[in-house]
Amino acid sequence: MKLVMTLLVRDEQDIIRENIEYHMAQGVDFFIATDNRSIDATANILMEYESRGLLHYIHEASDNYNQHAWVTRMARLACAEYGANWIINNDADEFWWPVQGSLGETFARLPDDVNIVKAQRHNFVPVESQNKPFWSRMLYREKTSLNPLGRPLPPKVAHRGSATVKVSQGNHSVSGITDPHAVDGLIEIFHYPIRNYRQIENKIALGGAAYKRNQELAESVGITWRKLYDDLQRDDNLNSYFTEQLRTDQRLKKELDEGSLVIDKRLSEYFAGNLDL
Repeated sequence: MKLVMTLLVRDEQDIIRENIEYHMAQGVDFFIATDNRSIDATANILMEYESRGLLHYIHEASDNYNQHAWVTRMARLACAEYGANWIINNDADEFWWPVQGSLGETFARLPDDVNIVKAQRHNFVPVESQNKPFWSRMLYREKTSLNPLGRPLPPKVAHRGSATVKVSQGNHSVSGITDPHAVDGLIEIFHYPIRNYRQIENKIALGGAAYKRNQELAESVGITWRKLYDDLQRDDNLNSYFTEQLRTDQRLKKELDEGSLVIDKRLSEYFAGNLDL
């Protein structure tokens, strides 16, 4: 059983190495990464893994965030050139956590008729201290995760290797799979979308502008990024949005007492025990 992970990234130097190392330890055999115009150290980090024979690097110069096409390209490549039995289409800020065993073991024991695995996502919230690695300080997740528009956070899917698969924008669903049969509840995704102010402003400034340039996708696609980009254009910053998301010590205590936040140290404890990665 060969498990391949695709990654679409842009300026993710603060998290991409941890993402790859964690998923390798979980049984991911190979990575295909599309780097969309990064100007930080992201490309250099990815090419380190390529030089070790662990990753296939693709540079995507287009600036219209045509994610569904780029991820579909990677997913089909994983099947056609790398013999992937299962493919996880991932983002740099997401860590797939198996309920039991490793990711490799989870996919290996699935019955033959299962070809799609759904994984529910949990948002971890930003905290005041931002000088430590994200995994050591972001220990609090929403009990019920919502997107910035207040809507339920949609799951992601992994799928069996297919030459005809089409991955949707956002990696939330796939088509082109013969006789689709999905299972849920085997994997959780820990999501770290806001790690500091500079990171989220850069993400929205570049991603929101890219969506504006995209002539293929309906305006309802990427609505969260589009709205935040409009806010950024109007106010010249995302200070209000970031402050709304940021948890002070006082706010943390209040939301923990209310039960809207829960402490979740699983990923933190994993990295603390594997600092040599």
